[in-house]
Amino acid sequence: MKIQLTPNKEVFNFCEPYIIAEIGANHNGDINLAKKMIDSAVECGCDAVKFQSWTPESLIAKEEYDRNQSYDDGDGGKKHFGSLKEMVGKYYLRPEQHHELNDYCKDKGVDFCSSPFSNSEVDLLMELDVPFLKIASMDINNIPFLKYVAKTMKPIVVSSGMSTLAEIETAVKTIKEQGNNNIVLLHCISIYPPKDKDIHLRNITMLQQAFDLPIGFSDHSFGASIPLASVVLGACIIEKHFTLDKNMSGWDHDISANPEEMKVICHDSKKINAALGNLYRSVSKDEENKKSKFRRSIITAKAIKKGVVLTEDDLVYKRPGTGIPPNEYSFVVGRKVNCDLEADAVISRKDLE
Repeated sequence: MKIQLTPNKEVFNFCEPYIIAEIGANHNGDINLAKKMIDSAVECGCDAVKFQSWTPESLIAKEEYDRNQSYDDGDGGKKHFGSLKEMVGKYYLRPEQHHELNDYCKDKGVDFCSSPFSNSEVDLLMELDVPFLKIASMDINNIPFLKYVAKTMKPIVVSSGMSTLAEIETAVKTIKEQGNNNIVLLHCISIYPPKDKDIHLRNITMLQQAFDLPIGFSDHSFGASIPLASVVLGACIIEKHFTLDKNMSGWDHDISANPEEMKVICHDSKKINAALGNLYRSVSKDEENKKSKFRRSIITAKAIKKGVVLTEDDLVYKRPGTGIPPNEYSFVVGRKVNCDLEADAVISRKDLE
């Protein structure tokens, strides 16, 4: 199945992957840093930059804020400050910043997109006329929200982290029941970073078989190797967290791709996709032209007089491939030569009676 993801990009399994630089909250609440990250993503060759659209009120309840007065996401507090509420308050994008970054992306020729986390943020992104809406893994079982997003009739990209196959099926069914069939699923493991053995890239193939939908990959591993491997399995989208500096303070910088890694992902994913080719065996024109130089022909093992009936002992097989090929030796053995032949000469059909 093919989905028109953006006006300029149709996605389907084994297409050239659409690369999304997931900036998320890595702008750290700094609009100028966000613009620098957009510039870098464009330079790397990304097709889109993605943000996250939430407010302190739309994402987290009071109980969770109260439990995280001193926020430590497992790093001993090295990259965090204050309470969770203070961090959320600093890092969220205001509506006017959405508009500013959307306009900036248009000027830079890169798609602006985002993950909304409430109905009001869906409405904001619709105002911006984003090409598609992204459902974060945490909302795959948020049925009321999925219905609201689906009714926009925008293409929907759904991450599947933390979900069972049954939950994925329910999410897809929910969206389709609203009349929206423009769905792309992303295989995703919602651990930052996951262990290699827990990534299960073959789930891409499984999802391709289970759903008649384009399947992509949302990656949280270190480096470029895992997302590039997903291209071999036909991932139509690669979503990768992006940063300018892995040591920067903030939630996701350390597991994000830096510009050097993102350049590799953008460049090599296209190379890998082109190299996959087709399932049927074919010989290119360049290879056909090479046959005459690299394959062998039937050659005289010694000088042979006119009228001699050729035996296998009279023949050897050497380059070039301009004469009778070795697989036709039975055509030559037992035939009489109609002229004198020098040793180490290419035998042609005209030399034989």
